[in-house]
Amino acid sequence: MTLSRRQFVKGASIAGAVAATPFSINRAIAANKELRIYAWAGYITDEMLADFKAKTGINATFTPYGTNDELMNSLRATDGTGFDIIMPTVDRVPGYVDYDLVQPLDVKRVNWSGCLESALSGSDVGGIVNGKRYFAPSDWGTEAIAYHKNDAKISKELSYGDLWLPENAGGVTVRGHSALVGIGLWLEQAGKLPYPLIDSYKNETAMRANFDVILKVAAEHKSSIAQYWSTENEAQGAFRTNGATIGQTWDSTAFKLQMEGEPIAYGAPKEGALAWMEGFVIPKNANNVDSVYEFINWYYTPEAGAMFVKATGYNSTAKGADALLPAETKQFFQDSYSEQDLANLWWWPIQEPWYVALRNEYQDRYLSA
Repeated sequence: MTLSRRQFVKGASIAGAVAATPFSINRAIAANKELRIYAWAGYITDEMLADFKAKTGINATFTPYGTNDELMNSLRATDGTGFDIIMPTVDRVPGYVDYDLVQPLDVKRVNWSGCLESALSGSDVGGIVNGKRYFAPSDWGTEAIAYHKNDAKISKELSYGDLWLPENAGGVTVRGHSALVGIGLWLEQAGKLPYPLIDSYKNETAMRANFDVILKVAAEHKSSIAQYWSTENEAQGAFRTNGATIGQTWDSTAFKLQMEGEPIAYGAPKEGALAWMEGFVIPKNANNVDSVYEFINWYYTPEAGAMFVKATGYNSTAKGADALLPAETKQFFQDSYSEQDLANLWWWPIQEPWYVALRNEYQDRYLSA
């Protein structure tokens, strides 16, 4: 899946998409039930919940999670019960379908005209399974290189390999499993992997062959690590208090540190920033499906999308949201990505359950090396 910022903004026509009028359900019925939202920490603010209630009359509660694995494990433990709407990354959706934890969307009830067409078409891979759409895209972002402008050493052409320069030893922060992918992209460009990295997601033979090489290199550089992170708060904390000067982090990490006045820059390495898309999915045993569609249609308005971007630093799929953003948010994006960077995004492939299991095995071996 390849999708640039230009394509997002420009959009493309979607065959067969059926628009619905926002807020079209019986609100008296919806208002009698609470909408239970289970989403990434920091994604839903009190401002957003208040605006949603003001626009629809529906009360909503927000429960945060920190990782895709936490979300998956929670749903598997309850067989898809307990929440009405979740926000997984699109590459993980087929796994939820395999485990029978989610239900298809009624596409006629979604106001697709409020969503960037290119985001919708870009989510077909993963978001549509066996001919049914399970996923309404909400946002996208990247994982690339955050670094202290004064204290980190970077090469003229930014690279994942910069993390492991001797000058940065002791000041690196990474997430275990995605650090291995970053190292993989670095090694692939140097011609040091037995298979193309993308083949690691297709079969176990290629995955093990590649990751055996990647793990060896990762272990050799483990002394460079200041702190591992797995959640947004941990990544920010690595820079604030634990001595990190450079890291492979989400764009939001650098954005929020910048907003605090920290001299942190963010850039895409020459191997390609890791790009992801998230969206709205309905668990199998959701108790308030009517209100889910109200929430999705509320989100597909410029005002709601802008609230989301201001809260997270990520890019909303709601049409018109970008026009309402503060100047500093727009400047961060412009400073972080060139047109070439956006054309070179490395979108996370579909991560099927067998791959996730192996990925976690190699991550555990890395962390305990």
